[in-house]
Amino acid sequence: MSIELRKRLFDQLDQLVLIDPHTHINALDPSSHTLADILGYHYYTELSHSAGMSKERIEEEGISGKEKVGRLIENFGPITNTIQYSWFIEMAQKLLDFDGDSVDANNWEKLYDTAEAKMSAGNWTETVFEKSRLESVFLTNDFDDPLEGFDTSKYIPCLRTDDLVFHLTNPRTKVRLFEATNTEITNVASARIAIGKLFDHFTSKGAKACAISLPPCFAPVQVSDARAETALASVLSKGSSADEADQRAVSNFIFWTLAENCRTFKLPFDLMIGVNRKVFPAGVYQGQDLYDSRVSLIQYKDLLNAFPDVTFPISVLASVTNQELVSYSWIFPNVVANGHWWYSNTPTYIQQDCAARLEAIPRTKQIGYYSDMYKMEFALPKFAMYKRILAKVLAENFVIDRNWSEESAIELGTQLLRGNVETIFNVGK
Repeated sequence: MSIELRKRLFDQLDQLVLIDPHTHINALDPSSHTLADILGYHYYTELSHSAGMSKERIEEEGISGKEKVGRLIENFGPITNTIQYSWFIEMAQKLLDFDGDSVDANNWEKLYDTAEAKMSAGNWTETVFEKSRLESVFLTNDFDDPLEGFDTSKYIPCLRTDDLVFHLTNPRTKVRLFEATNTEITNVASARIAIGKLFDHFTSKGAKACAISLPPCFAPVQVSDARAETALASVLSKGSSADEADQRAVSNFIFWTLAENCRTFKLPFDLMIGVNRKVFPAGVYQGQDLYDSRVSLIQYKDLLNAFPDVTFPISVLASVTNQELVSYSWIFPNVVANGHWWYSNTPTYIQQDCAARLEAIPRTKQIGYYSDMYKMEFALPKFAMYKRILAKVLAENFVIDRNWSEESAIELGTQLLRGNVETIFNVGK
């Protein structure tokens, strides 16, 4: 019964047209040109490196895309058990008409050539949108992005603010901010003016969220204007040699100012919490960062209490933090459990975390999934994975265990996949 029930629920959920609320898509170049764009994704290079392929062979300067793909696929044996390999196979089958169940040294070149031919078609991106049943995707835009040259209703801007909060010591960040706002930061007042101009620009272009990735050690608190003034003067004059306490005070001041603008402009503030950067500096590109179990959402209590009218969709890097996120979403009206991010984005963790959220958090306060993709082709297999897991949880935990009707289970699944994205981000209605 369970298998047939799960399939029925999945088939219904799979008909939904979705909005992806977090990606790294480049709106001016959204889809892949060859398999090198797909297999260059850090999941594949870092897994191959972990399994013994040298970084030099993966990232050798000057090699062609086809050569890189050949090297990776011929060394894929150790990673064929992973969910990431399954994404690749499903992508090839559903988007590239591949009729096998594995890609190896015997067939990869034909697949490469087929992919290149299909991806060169002028309507390839639209084909991927249609086959993936996607209506629109959220972007991750640098604060100085002009947001021009693309349809902002299909590629929805999101103001990414990491550089402002953590890299104001970099002279280039200050130059970029001046060029984006025509405002020279010299003190607290001018910093507030510049940040306000960024929000004006982004919201005028249809932005629906502000976002930031946060290290485990960050604990936002409000600092006084007097303290911020002193710290900002130090950072602006000394850069990265400024006292660590001053750098921390400036980060807190800028972060708090972002939250104030989210309140003013009525934007959700996406918090992605827990990344330790460059834990493995010898790793491949984007394959160097890991989570830290010492992170706790208690570090954000001042923020959550100070801004009850700002919605905070929160992503945690690892499943070990999910129970705490569930508890905060349970208690705080302004906390939303958001997606299954990075190291928790595998079926075992998704099933556990999804079930816990559905059992404990109001149904209006959960965003089921986002792809976090860099190229459009990844939406199809990633969302398919989530929908299969969601169908299983709904079938077993709700229809079977709690005697829900299939219709009620589908309504709940639809709310997680589409409805809550619309209401929380005010989009797609």
